[in-house]
Amino acid sequence: MFMRLIRPAVSLLALMTILLGIVYPMVIAGVAKIAFSRQAEGSLIYHDGKLIGSELIGQSFSDPKYFWGRPSATTPQPYNGLGSTGSNLGPLNPALIDAVKANAKALHDADPDNQRPIPVDLVTASASGLDPEVSPAAVEYQAARVARARHLELAQVEALIQAHVQERLFGIIGERRINVLELNLALDRLH
Repeated sequence: MFMRLIRPAVSLLALMTILLGIVYPMVIAGVAKIAFSRQAEGSLIYHDGKLIGSELIGQSFSDPKYFWGRPSATTPQPYNGLGSTGSNLGPLNPALIDAVKANAKALHDADPDNQRPIPVDLVTASASGLDPEVSPAAVEYQAARVARARHLELAQVEALIQAHVQERLFGIIGERRINVLELNLALDRLH
């Protein structure tokens, strides 16, 4: 009696494991590879045939001639996909306050004449710690520094910024944003 009840349960478990654990993921991965091959491979960005990053994961820039992205909360290295996690620090946590102050100081040290308010996304990490994009305000805050460091006209840098603004999806979903890596690559192509 007991075996008669167990056999169908074990058989169904084995069948569903094979179907939903092996066959279904392989079919979906195959369809994605055919229909969306670039995205299925990580939306990778190549420059002169060399892999330099992904549209989906930020990179750490600290040179004044580049726009800087949102700080990363991943450890032991910034933008480490294996360590993706937010800082998990509350607004009253002294460690968060110290990190914000350190990020603000780095921005001020790189451009001491800039008296504009610093956009919040330049001093705080995101939930994933991997964001490749920042707000247009964060990029505009840095425009004068980048123009000076590259010996470019500010108007030329601002035009490049405007050309890289990604609008909201359908005009209502999400926020306007700029992919920092793509913008920095466009800056390098100016020369």
